[in-house]
Amino acid sequence: MATTKIDSSSPLSRDLLYDILRRLDGPSLTKVACTCADFSSISKDEILWKHSCHSLWPSTDRNDVRTLISSIGGFRRFYTDCFPLIVNEDIPAVETEDDLPYPEEWEEADYYWDIDEIESVSLSDFISIVNLRYKEKTVYSKVIWGIPDSDGYNGWFHNCPFRIDLLSYSGEDEGEVLLSDDDGLLPIASLERKRKDGRLWRDLYEGIKLSWIVVNNKLKQAANLASWSPVGGQRHWPSDTNFLLRFGSILPARDILPCQVAECIILMKFNITDTGNGEGGMATAVRLTELSMQLEDMAGAHVNDRSSLLVLKEALSCRRSRNYSEVLENCHLYLKVQNDFKE
Repeated sequence: MATTKIDSSSPLSRDLLYDILRRLDGPSLTKVACTCADFSSISKDEILWKHSCHSLWPSTDRNDVRTLISSIGGFRRFYTDCFPLIVNEDIPAVETEDDLPYPEEWEEADYYWDIDEIESVSLSDFISIVNLRYKEKTVYSKVIWGIPDSDGYNGWFHNCPFRIDLLSYSGEDEGEVLLSDDDGLLPIASLERKRKDGRLWRDLYEGIKLSWIVVNNKLKQAANLASWSPVGGQRHWPSDTNFLLRFGSILPARDILPCQVAECIILMKFNITDTGNGEGGMATAVRLTELSMQLEDMAGAHVNDRSSLLVLKEALSCRRSRNYSEVLENCHLYLKVQNDFKE
């Protein structure tokens, strides 16, 4: 499709076009760039993409993160890499041979580690950029350099299950994360009514959006390991006042794990609390009690830290898609294959 040309001989006309584009979000900016040559030229301006990134991921407005993004290719590339979601097309079919090893028979010798490759992966290479939104409003942002609570390369870290729990990380002094009616949370007359109609659950499930971007500073690569919207969850678990939302993606693990694939699981837990500021002395709010990431293999076993670093490294070059339905279908396919494998 040929693009049209707009007369831009006057500096004012270009300024007006720029003023139009700077008001757009990333997806709209990408679409408008295809409409004419002038928009296409102006849309390459790094400042426009910096504004889009800051609007979508407020934590990218930090000085250290701005420097990091500039070092790995700039804000336009960062948006292009991290707005789409990971889609792994290489989910293996379940083998039916009688000699297929059971998960409990997988031992360390079955894991395909390349010693040189392992030594090339450093804990300090990975940076997590996390942003949580509720009804288009950012309610939590965090940046973590390296892997929290890890000792040196030969320490206990590499033999333990991989897990990052943001709320338990003591790197910064943070207050609690609360969602209330001030944030658009639906008011609830009673917990019993909430349990029956499920309105609060639907409100959280549909209103929460999560982005967990992992950057490898050495490789100059970045990817969003979350799924934006939940791919699953449980309400009233483990009690009537608790909710669990599950995000994540399916990551390639070829030549790393025996099952050739891993699931990145990001868990978000909420607890209903009484703030004591509403009518009758009660107002409903939900407190974020956990936001964590872990990796599991197809057998449902936690992947250890040594293998997880290699999986994360491979994930940064995985195919991406802006079609959430495709991402969700990919997750459902993995769950089907996983159930077949367990059976």
